[in-house]
Amino acid sequence: MRLGSGAAARTGILRTGLLTLTALGVLAVAACAGPTPGSGSGGTTTTAAAAAATSPSPTATASSSPEPSATETETGAPFPTSVDTVTADPSKDAALTVTDVRTATHDGYDRVVFELGGTGAPGWRVGYVDKAVDDPSGQPVQVQGAGVLQVIISGTGYPTDTGQKEWTGSPLHPGLPVVQEVQLRGVFEGQTQAFVGVARAGAPFRVFALTAPARLVVDVQR
Repeated sequence: MRLGSGAAARTGILRTGLLTLTALGVLAVAACAGPTPGSGSGGTTTTAAAAAATSPSPTATASSSPEPSATETETGAPFPTSVDTVTADPSKDAALTVTDVRTATHDGYDRVVFELGGTGAPGWRVGYVDKAVDDPSGQPVQVQGAGVLQVIISGTGYPTDTGQKEWTGSPLHPGLPVVQEVQLRGVFEGQTQAFVGVARAGAPFRVFALTAPARLVVDVQR
């Protein structure tokens, strides 16, 4: 059946209106959906990888504390009643360099830790001396304190031989109740010489080694 001109016009208007409403609906849905993740300008990514890429990385801070590490709170044998010089031999494969020196005060004593890089285990000869004398020059060394402990670390070598960087913070003045000063003098013929100035001459001391890394510990009783 053919429609009259008026009916045809009304049908065309109705179809146009439906198409317009459909187009508006599509646009509204697209607007609500927002930009496609990972799309071009104006788009935002919401994946965990993208969030991590835009988040600032934490900054590592180096500790400047002179305190020994947790393993260095270990104690050796009880303090001896005598103040005789104590000795121990290094391991046969020892080739060490003092890479750090730390101090700390504990309940009843002060501690000096000589950290060593390289191979093997250190030996030592530690005892009181009347005067601090540099080896091998024979020149006197001024060390703060009423008494001086000489620390000889055996099984050591020059940094060029051990491949380790030698500690350069000498002299160290920790300001502890007993330990007044630590001086690292250097290496000569497989031995490293150091001096520990103490507030009281003849204070009992003990010496022992720790491992991983190699360390020589000198405790001086208060």
